Amino acid sequence: MKKTEQKPWITRHIWMAGIDFDTELTQAGQEGRDLRSVSALVAKLKRTKPAKDVPLDSGAGAKWLASYFEFLDTVPTLPLRRDYPYVEPSDLAGIQKVRPRAPQLARWTGNRKQFLTGLHGGLLGRICGCMLGKPVEGWLRSDIRLYSETTGNWPLTNYLRKATKPETRKMEGKLVRNHVPTVSDKNACMRPEINGMVEDDDTNYTATGFGIVKKFGGDFTPADVASFWLQEIPILHTCTAERVAYRNLVGGIPAPASALYRNPYREWIGAQIRADYFGYANPGNPARAAEWAWRDAAISHVGNGIYGEMWVAAMLAAAYVEKDWTRIIRAGLAQIPARCRLREDVEAVLAAHAAGIQYDDVVEFVHAQWKETSSHDWCHTNSNAQIVAIGLLYGEEDFGTAIARAVMPGFDTDCNGATVGSVWGVRNGVNALPALWTKPICNRLRTGVSGYHDVKIDMLASEMVDVALKNA
Repeated sequence: MKKTEQKPWITRHIWMAGIDFDTELTQAGQEGRDLRSVSALVAKLKRTKPAKDVPLDSGAGAKWLASYFEFLDTVPTLPLRRDYPYVEPSDLAGIQKVRPRAPQLARWTGNRKQFLTGLHGGLLGRICGCMLGKPVEGWLRSDIRLYSETTGNWPLTNYLRKATKPETRKMEGKLVRNHVPTVSDKNACMRPEINGMVEDDDTNYTATGFGIVKKFGGDFTPADVASFWLQEIPILHTCTAERVAYRNLVGGIPAPASALYRNPYREWIGAQIRADYFGYANPGNPARAAEWAWRDAAISHVGNGIYGEMWVAAMLAAAYVEKDWTRIIRAGLAQIPARCRLREDVEAVLAAHAAGIQYDDVVEFVHAQWKETSSHDWCHTNSNAQIVAIGLLYGEEDFGTAIARAVMPGFDTDCNGATVGSVWGVRNGVNALPALWTKPICNRLRTGVSGYHDVKIDMLASEMVDVALKNA
């Protein structure tokens, strides 16, 4: 390979390693940094930004990279703008200090069988929701609709089906990104080829959270999380914020600095999808679930990136003892700062639902706020949290409707389908999940986590309950 060439996969992995100026600039502005003192550096970076195919190891590319690193290292030292209206600490004590008052929930008094029914429901619901969204991860909303309409599945009422050759020809030239998938493209995530759950980060991290508690107990620390990652997760199984944090940990930068150092993805969705076992293991105890989630999130995320994981974990804990969707969502919000962007964004969805605004209109509201063609907007915690709230509130008490309405809006489809399916499954129990969705999963989960590469879901759920009870 010539020195001036750069293979596409190399470009992709450089991006995932944190060389992403546009994202850092947007992130710094959203978290309230006063950028006036670095305006000349920002202008220079914009003016000299190299094309994607320019190597960054020599010449103009290397000079630009040095300036970019200077910007990355300066941003955390910048003061907040005076007009910044949010209070968004990343340390646990700081978060707990500025939380709102939590709603009073019923006490969990269930037995092991009831515990297992809820946890198994959450785990299987998560898997089903993830499977629905996985084939169209990264797609634009318009492409999801066109593909689904062409294959006779819009609004979504079943897993996606592989398009026939005539259907594929019908879509040629019409998809914005022109990506009609084959079954092999998405590892058998489409009918009729589904035969158990394939490996996915949304389920890998559920098994990882379980593995952390199983190994270190309920008093695990962020350092324990880091240790587990380095021992059990190959670096190329991580993405964006997790990959940057992994790189930092390997370089000797411990948590919480590992989350901040040269990490433009520090508020992306990666932590939010890691919440589930911490919620599963703490029925009726959102505060403890959120604290466990914080310990996990703190190695890779800050601010709203942390809050997303705490919110989901707390919702899952609340779903064991609460049936009202608004109260479940608010039980999660009660564990994060009262004046943070995540709370404001989710509250906007709650207000829209309370005002009787219809599903399609609230989805349009999210799309007006966030640009799905922007990787930052597409993968941010807050945009996807809004869609999770929409799926729960507008699910019409039907599992399929809930996960479908979390996938049809686009954005991070497999993450959002998984989270909605998880909360729904805990609230309603495994026996409420329809066979239409569970049968193709075949009680089989594949993960990248050592010891759980190919497991029976019911047996994993049972082991998860035993570990939770041991650490209650």
